Amino acid sequence: MASGKKGSGAGDKGASIRSKAIPTGRVSRFAKVAKLAGGVAGGMLAEGARQWRAGNRPKARELVLTSSNARRVANQLGEMRGAAMKMGQILSMDSGDLLPRELTEILAKLRAEARSMPLKQLQRSMTDAYGEGWEQVFYGFDYNPIAAASIGQVHRAISPDGREIVLKVQYPGVSQSIDSDVDNIGTILRLSGLLPDGIEIQPLLDDAKIQLHEEADYFAEEQHLEAFGRVLSADERFVLPEVLSQFTRQNVLAMTYVSGSPIESIAGLHQAERDRVMTALIDLMLTELFGLKMMQTDPNFANYLYRKATGDIVLLDFGATRHFKPTFVNNYRKLAVAIVAGDRKKIAAAAGRLGYSTGEVNSDYRELLVDLFMLALEPLEGDEPYDFAGSNLMIRMSQMGESVKDYREFWQAPPIDAIYFHRKLGGMFMLASRLEARVNVYKLLQRWLPGAAR
Repeated sequence: MASGKKGSGAGDKGASIRSKAIPTGRVSRFAKVAKLAGGVAGGMLAEGARQWRAGNRPKARELVLTSSNARRVANQLGEMRGAAMKMGQILSMDSGDLLPRELTEILAKLRAEARSMPLKQLQRSMTDAYGEGWEQVFYGFDYNPIAAASIGQVHRAISPDGREIVLKVQYPGVSQSIDSDVDNIGTILRLSGLLPDGIEIQPLLDDAKIQLHEEADYFAEEQHLEAFGRVLSADERFVLPEVLSQFTRQNVLAMTYVSGSPIESIAGLHQAERDRVMTALIDLMLTELFGLKMMQTDPNFANYLYRKATGDIVLLDFGATRHFKPTFVNNYRKLAVAIVAGDRKKIAAAAGRLGYSTGEVNSDYRELLVDLFMLALEPLEGDEPYDFAGSNLMIRMSQMGESVKDYREFWQAPPIDAIYFHRKLGGMFMLASRLEARVNVYKLLQRWLPGAAR
């Protein structure tokens, strides 16, 4: 990579990480899913009996979405890690288009899960990657991970040439269990009654398998990281890890190490710096969509670090990189143009081209859909800094999203590319709100609209 501004695949993310054995075989993983389904069913019966004794007549869905069942879902998927946990994270960012808000809140608990694999499994994974005696390859390998997520965990070490590095070690059995995990989660969603009638999620499940197989391929992540490194090599705002190809394996990604503070730590800095950092991140997101047609779609705040001494923004974890189809990007550009112009007819037309169900012309459902898009993309509209914290955008989105429940005859799985982009978009807007940042998104968008100089 051309730039000298290189760092690591992970900074110090801090909190201690609990250890829990990961089921690796298909039978043991299916048993976990069966235990989850049985526990949810048992919880429904217990809650139903309690409600009946109190004189209530609850609906089945109300019995499923209890706090105890929420804990069961989060705990079981968190223990499984891999595709099961990743599916929960993906679905939790759906923003209400597909799943009930209560269920997305249950699944959102998974984004805070941090459990590592026991020492025995870690040693087996490292032996699979480097062979017996792998401890002699690295100096000072730290058995305590500095980060743990759905696919793998990160350890610090020293390379033979003396550089501080990190090793992202994949959990055992993850890649082999992807298809069955996704199918099992899909079965639970269908049988639980949590999905609206008529919703077909198989295209989403099929695409999730493809995406997760790529995330589990650390050689693919290596290529993504190097691609972003080339594109951003001259951009002084960002720092990226440098891949160490000689130590990277299918299940271990080796990178140089960089220190940094959690991105949320800038919340205490002055307004201008918060605005600058958030402007850079939203600018990068627009560049990824319209320029690269390739985006790191995981909105986890832990994927961004901040260097106070220099103001650099550290970008981490490129496993969830998605390549967008040119037709999707072009149609989303048309949607952005229509939003900026406030043209409701063109907004509806662009949404239809993207693959959304738009209903009949002048129907209440179409008007509601247009209102939702105008609200979701509200920061694009005016040529002035948008105050994310003062706008209550996410709250208003949630409130308006509840109205969609009255039009179930139009419900269908949203376009898959849109799900992944909106996942990133929602994450960026939530971070901007958390940092109380003000960003002129309209100005950032202008260079990507028709007629703008590139």
